Amino acid sequence: MKKSAIFLSSIAVAALSFTSCSDNDESTETVDPNADLYTEVLTDVSLDVITETYNSLYTNAGILETAVSNLTIGDETELSAVKTAWQNTRAPWEESEGFLYGPVDTEGIDPAIDSWPVDVNAINNILNSGNAITSTLLESNNEARGFHTIEYFIWGLDGNKTAADLTTREIEYLTAATQNLKAQTEDLYFGWLATGDNFAFNFTNAGETGSIYTSQKGALQEIVEGLVIIADEVANGKIEEPLNGNNGSAKPEAEESRFSNNSKLDFADNIRSIQNIYLGDFNGNNGNGITNVVDLTNATLDAQIKTAISDAITAIEAIPGTFTDAIENNRTAVQNAQTKVADLLTVLESDLVPFITNL
Repeated sequence: MKKSAIFLSSIAVAALSFTSCSDNDESTETVDPNADLYTEVLTDVSLDVITETYNSLYTNAGILETAVSNLTIGDETELSAVKTAWQNTRAPWEESEGFLYGPVDTEGIDPAIDSWPVDVNAINNILNSGNAITSTLLESNNEARGFHTIEYFIWGLDGNKTAADLTTREIEYLTAATQNLKAQTEDLYFGWLATGDNFAFNFTNAGETGSIYTSQKGALQEIVEGLVIIADEVANGKIEEPLNGNNGSAKPEAEESRFSNNSKLDFADNIRSIQNIYLGDFNGNNGNGITNVVDLTNATLDAQIKTAISDAITAIEAIPGTFTDAIENNRTAVQNAQTKVADLLTVLESDLVPFITNL
């Protein structure tokens, strides 16, 4: 299933308003008493969570590229290193799917690295052609590059590929695909850096000149809409389609990371993406998140959201065995996980979004 494009949510009207003129015809600006808190939240989320997640993605993509450069036919240790590097790169990507706005959307990076399903015919045509396989060559087809193309080559269609099954041409393709992936993650990371395109500026300076967000509330709305989008995708796309896509029965071919059996971790990391943004925490950075805004006036809702996030992650991780097997043989556990993610979606959509809208 090829992902739909994620569009920027509508921008809220400016949060600053002005009072009537005084006797001296001087206007007095009314400042939101929580403006400083909003600045801290927007700064910590954009710099310490979003940018740092992309930093991990870029760093790990480089390690994956190096692992592939060391790959030789028949060496299981080297192939195992590539698989581990793929999983380590996949994790921060899945943990970024709660914020698919900015360069990942406007520069077409999401479909370039995470389109599904792979185009096996296109891949075979490239393999069987006489052309050198380069990163540039792969730019023409998103379904023949990115995470799942790399996954397909290193695990195989049935997940049982060995190093002896590799060919010289496949390693050439893998080299190009990992180079392309690293280039995309570099563009993404540098797109948020102050020394790059500095998309983070739009959040840290929301409501100020130069930011695309005309108010801090507009920036906060963008953030919470991103959380809703990924919760909806996990519950009603990533789980639903393989679970019930065959007229209410399992549809294994619709499972996104089925070659590597990485799907459960994908889903849990998607919910961790929500958790990281909500708490303002990532990889040892413990900052301000949306929780700080909510807890200020509604501690009950804050606790409800935190519990819903935790319950969803726990239920996904409790699915026995592989997701491929579970959609056939442990459907109740999969349905429970789907319900918990749907419960999270409900509280985000029905309670958190209105809360932020009414700030």
